This record gives sequence, C-alpha cells and structure tokens, in this order.
Amino acid sequence: MMQESPDPEDDETPTQSDRLSILSQEIQTLKRSSTNNSYEERVKRLSVAELNELLEEIETAIKDYSEELVQQLALRDELEFEKEVKNSFISVLIEVQNKQREHKETAKKKKKLKNGSSPQNGKQERGHMPGTYLTTVIPYEKKNGPPSVEDLQTLTKILHAMKEDSEKVPSLLTDYILKGEYASQQGFYLILN
Repeated sequence: MMQESPDPEDDETPTQSDRLSILSQEIQTLKRSSTNNSYEERVKRLSVAELNELLEEIETAIKDYSEELVQQLALRDELEFEKEVKNSFISVLIEVQNKQREHKETAKKKKKLKNGSSPQNGKQERGHMPGTYLTTVIPYEKKNGPPSVEDLQTLTKILHAMKEDSEKVPSLLTDYILKGEYASQQGFYLILN
C-alpha cells in the first residue's frame, strides 16, 4: 500500500479540532445545564471577570467554528466545480469519440460507393470538408497525477470545438500548445479513436 506524505497543514488541524471539540463540549455542558435552574444559580455565582472570560471563550469558539465553516464550504465549492469540469470533459470526450466512429463509418461507405461508381469529372470540393477536425490529435503531457482542472477546461473547449467541427480548432490548439501545457518531445497524445 502507498502512503501519502503528511500535509504540513494537517499538523495544525488536529490541534485546532481538539480545541474546537473541547469548546464544543463546554458549550454543550452549558446548554444542558441551562435547561434547569442550576444554570441560573451557577451564572449568578460567577464574578464579572469569570463571565467575561466565559464570554471570550464562547466568542473565540464561534470565531473558530465560523472560520472552519468558511474553509469547509470553500473546499466543498471547489470540489463541486472540479466534479462538474470532469463530468463535462468525460461527456464531450464520449461525444467526440462517437462522432469519430460515425465519421469513419460514413467515410468507409463513401469510399465503397466511390470505388463502385465513376469519378465526378475530376472535380473535388474545396473548403471545409465535414469531419475535418474530428481527426485532430491533441498533445498532452502525462503527469504523475490526474490532469488539473485548468487542463481539463482547455481540453474540453478543444474537444467541444472538434465535436462541432468548428474552424476554431486550429486556433484553440495553437493557443494550447503555445501556453506550453504539454511537453513537445516527451509528451503523450490524447488519441480519440
């Protein structure tokens, strides 16, 4: 089994969690005791300094909980966004692969029909042929881990243009290559066949 190296931030988290846990227990104790008359008596017996100290502890606990909540919500949002990007990439990749299969089958059928019929007076259509960009190969550097969210967004944009057989494919691919998001000589290729 592989073990991940410990994250330096994780060292702080247990201490903070322990502290939050203790404060949480204290608040729960106060809460439980507030349901009976002993709470009122206990509060009446506290001095102003003790009440201020308790107030500071509660305010610190609230602040710590709020910070932890904000961090966890930000992490949740980040993970949800990453999931959406990955799902989008997978969907468009499958769509492009399906279109490529259809294009290959259509090309084979046309070739068979063309071989069986007479040539069209030597004329060939000029301009953008359907399916031109479906055969595009996207260079991609395989890294130790999965592709980053940014890489997936860029690849998704290129794949979407390929799916639509858009004339934007060459410019998107050029921009992607010029940004250096792949290794030119040692890179792997995302082949969609």
